[in-house]
Amino acid sequence: MRNFTYSRADSVVQAVATHARAVLQAEGTSQAVAQPAAPTGPQDASLEATRRHPAFLAGGTTLLDLLKIDVMQPPALVDINRVGGLDGIEKLADGHMRIGALVSNTTLAHHPEVLARYPVLSQALLAGASTQLRNKATTAGNIMQRVRCNYFRDGVSPCNKREPGSGCAAIGGHNRTVHAVLGGSDACIASHPSDMCVAMAAIGATIQVQGPKGKRDIDFLDFHLLPGQTPWKEHALAADELITHVTLAAPLAGSKSAYLKLRDRASYQFALASSAIIVVREGQVIREIRIALGGVGTKPWRATEAEAALLGQPATQANIERAAEIAFRAAVPQKHNAYKIPLGQQAIVRNLLTLVA
Repeated sequence: MRNFTYSRADSVVQAVATHARAVLQAEGTSQAVAQPAAPTGPQDASLEATRRHPAFLAGGTTLLDLLKIDVMQPPALVDINRVGGLDGIEKLADGHMRIGALVSNTTLAHHPEVLARYPVLSQALLAGASTQLRNKATTAGNIMQRVRCNYFRDGVSPCNKREPGSGCAAIGGHNRTVHAVLGGSDACIASHPSDMCVAMAAIGATIQVQGPKGKRDIDFLDFHLLPGQTPWKEHALAADELITHVTLAAPLAGSKSAYLKLRDRASYQFALASSAIIVVREGQVIREIRIALGGVGTKPWRATEAEAALLGQPATQANIERAAEIAFRAAVPQKHNAYKIPLGQQAIVRNLLTLVA
């Protein structure tokens, strides 16, 4: 672990200002030591996209791990745990639900409104990590967590997320468990690790952020970015912005929902494939359907083509199996993870058949 400056903030404004100053200072230092004649990565690999970016500290369940193994090297940490107004859960007049960035995964999973109105979210949260980690992990931190790719975390293998332009050791390497078949590129195939985010992708949500230039909203499905040729750019958050809240869409009237997680063992492991499904039926006909997938995509994956195939159709096993095949029509398997295609299809089929039984 390297030396870093540490400060505590008592308000969002103070946190953003302190972090912004640290970003400017770090960018100045980075430019001062740069060697223009011998660039270390692509020209657009800014400080925002590298491991030497100042960071906000909340639960720290991912950040501290990456600090210890030197994968992240922030020159400054801004502790936001004392910031007021970020630890509440509020049902809004329009039926939406507003969740503070500092709400713990445990608190969110067991909140009465979540249990009653968003069971898929509660199930996804309780499927992730251990009780101790859920007690510390926060809503915003879960959204921002980094990939579990062993090549990203070993600190030495070629990894475009960690060192832009260095390559991707997972392509051609061991890629069985934490690598994607959907949304990958020749620069990165690491799968997104969050369970909570899969449920939120199905529900529909908006992420509220605040920076020195003010506040703005980001649609949840637009927040996480596909790797493309810039896999170090993982999200739509600017370098100097802080997540303050997440607002969930109002539940679909008459809906049923569930989260199904398939993994090597029953607890404390990341998904090989998972599905969050919300369905509304009129008789046997599917009137509304939302399907999100985890473990198989480089971001929380919304299976919109599969949804379209099921809309207005009877909820028969044949129709559901056909939609599951459509969901993986664009899948690109690697040497060791081709099994994720039939497994991901089963995550859809089993989950949806149970909901419509």
